[in-house]
Amino acid sequence: MQNRYILLWLYIILTCLPSAGRKDYLELKNRDICLRQDLTRGGAICYISKRGTDRNIVNINDEGRYIQQSYYAGNSVNRRHEGQAKTWSPWAWNPIQVGDYKGNRAPILEARKKGRTLYVKCIPMQWDMNNKPAEAIMEQWTELKGTVIKVKNRLTCQRTDTIYGEGSINSQEIPAVYPISALNHLYGYFGDAPFSYAKLDTTEVHEIIIGDPNHFWGVYNHVPEKWMAFTDDNGWGMGVYSPSATSFLAGRYMASRKGEAHEPATSYIAPTRMQKMMKNSVVEYEYYIVVDDIENIRKIIYELHSAEKK
Repeated sequence: MQNRYILLWLYIILTCLPSAGRKDYLELKNRDICLRQDLTRGGAICYISKRGTDRNIVNINDEGRYIQQSYYAGNSVNRRHEGQAKTWSPWAWNPIQVGDYKGNRAPILEARKKGRTLYVKCIPMQWDMNNKPAEAIMEQWTELKGTVIKVKNRLTCQRTDTIYGEGSINSQEIPAVYPISALNHLYGYFGDAPFSYAKLDTTEVHEIIIGDPNHFWGVYNHVPEKWMAFTDDNGWGMGVYSPSATSFLAGRYMASRKGEAHEPATSYIAPTRMQKMMKNSVVEYEYYIVVDDIENIRKIIYELHSAEKK
């Protein structure tokens, strides 16, 4: 209980601090890529562009987008009398890195750049609730090398609630990734000869219509190379490689539109794995974003895979 009050006190203090003089983001850049993490929204990745351009390929239309941590624990609960969104009710305990459905943002506890690594620490928000900080801490370490972004994420649960229960096994987004919808071609490998340069697959992109179970993201249960990518018409885009994933979710919201970073239309990729989360669980994983042509995305992921096996 003491931890809960400390977290809430820190949240109130941090959200009331004046913003004058503070940087709104941390940045890494090299000759290939510029990357930024938003210090007004939990330190989530908010910006990726080719170096020398200002076109952001991360959708940041609302706090549910970005490239961010998102976890699920316990049972789905109806909390509408407490401000839970009708669209997201009933819902499990769902701390996310950026903010909630009402636009309340996750406050930063710590942020720094040391050498070529960015570190952020925040108090996440419960996505489905109105201004309810989660009883948890999120941390993220980000590195940039060439066209590869390497990220390590950690969630430390500090729950004291009694409404969700614990010990259930939930599908975890590791992580939730929202490329712009102008990246509209979906690639992966779904065969039985992974890491052999067997023919790459393209697949139908499922249209996401919120609240319609017949139009939701596609579920891909056999992705043996552990990556999927969205590209533009020229084959350039963003690949997501998550070595501990067991399946993937992917789709496009407003699928007919080729939108940019601030527009409601978006693409979506989430590597997932099933995991039990207790009230005091600590969850960690690593993943990679590769920004390149589709042939190079696959080649680089093969190199990352080979390095991990050594």
